[in-house]
Amino acid sequence: MDGSPALLLLLALGLCCPGIHGQMYEMKVRFRDTITQLRVGQRLELECQSDSDSGVSWVRQDKNGTLHFIVFISSLSQGDTFKGNQRTSTRFEASKDNTIYRLVVKSFTQEDEGNYFCLTNINQMLYFSPGLPAFFPVTTTVAPSTPGPTTQRGITEKDPCLKTLDPETTMQEELNSFCHIFIWAPLTGLCLLILQLLTITIVLCQR
Repeated sequence: MDGSPALLLLLALGLCCPGIHGQMYEMKVRFRDTITQLRVGQRLELECQSDSDSGVSWVRQDKNGTLHFIVFISSLSQGDTFKGNQRTSTRFEASKDNTIYRLVVKSFTQEDEGNYFCLTNINQMLYFSPGLPAFFPVTTTVAPSTPGPTTQRGITEKDPCLKTLDPETTMQEELNSFCHIFIWAPLTGLCLLILQLLTITIVLCQR
């Protein structure tokens, strides 16, 4: 856990012990500009409204619940104190305008994701704002579609050259065959008989 251990200990006590919240003082935290979707490298400005003359601290709680002290902004124009008791920061800017305590994330990255809130200490009572979530939009991965079963020609796909025999058609063809037999057989016999009679007649006439 980075930052001021004493400050974060007070914050932890405030989160765990309801009696330390106090009910007479309210702090509000918001984005300075309307944000629909965070982007990598975006300049993010947050505002905390507080009437406290004790100054305000900005703290971030990451996805794992770890608390990170960012900056203490004095109400008496005594300068800002960043992590490590530094007066400046390469990642953040801090300022005060009347009752507005402003925090700027110069270039928002995944490392800066979390719930942001401000807190102050008034008459040995710790007050803190509701958490302001600042996260990149969740990207959903579309599952690859399962290819349908491939059809092998000649197995699952019907061959247009193949014809399905209709039972009624088959029966009709068989009946036609029988009819042809009954018709042509007598005609063939009659033709043979006529041929024999002609042969006998020709022989007799030659005598």
